[in-house]
Amino acid sequence: MRVAVLSDTHSPRRWKRCPPAVARALEGTDLVLHAGDVCRAQTLDELQQWAPVRVAMGNNDDADVAAWGATDVVELDLAGLPVVVIHDSGPAAGRAVRLRRRFPSAGLVVFGHSHIPWDQLYDGQRTFNPGSPTDRRRQPHGTMAELVIEDGVLVTARIFAVT
Repeated sequence: MRVAVLSDTHSPRRWKRCPPAVARALEGTDLVLHAGDVCRAQTLDELQQWAPVRVAMGNNDDADVAAWGATDVVELDLAGLPVVVIHDSGPAAGRAVRLRRRFPSAGLVVFGHSHIPWDQLYDGQRTFNPGSPTDRRRQPHGTMAELVIEDGVLVTARIFAVT
């Protein structure tokens, strides 16, 4: 299973329409995970042209994003891997311990909010933030991520530049 991971697209201020590099990366994906701060449901409709979308509610998301189907916590099984998607994971200090305690059965926790890419393994749980493709803040590039999952195993997880 190939999964595209996005967060913090902040449309329409930052995301007017899907950036070409993001569109290329979405080709052939089985699922799109969005870790919140979409800011408008039209962006989710746009992403759904490539694959089904599951989205966590961000602090800048409004009622239309909730009506589209965003929830505070998204829990799913991806090819046998228990995955949780949230928006805000709190401060970086103590993050891995805190998320392990909050989601003890998750093998992977995807989050957003900081716009800063993050990939850490702690006590058998991977915590992962794709960054933002459109609002890079203090990062050199806008980023997104791709996960490849087979038989309950996260085979690859890569964060890559799209701007």
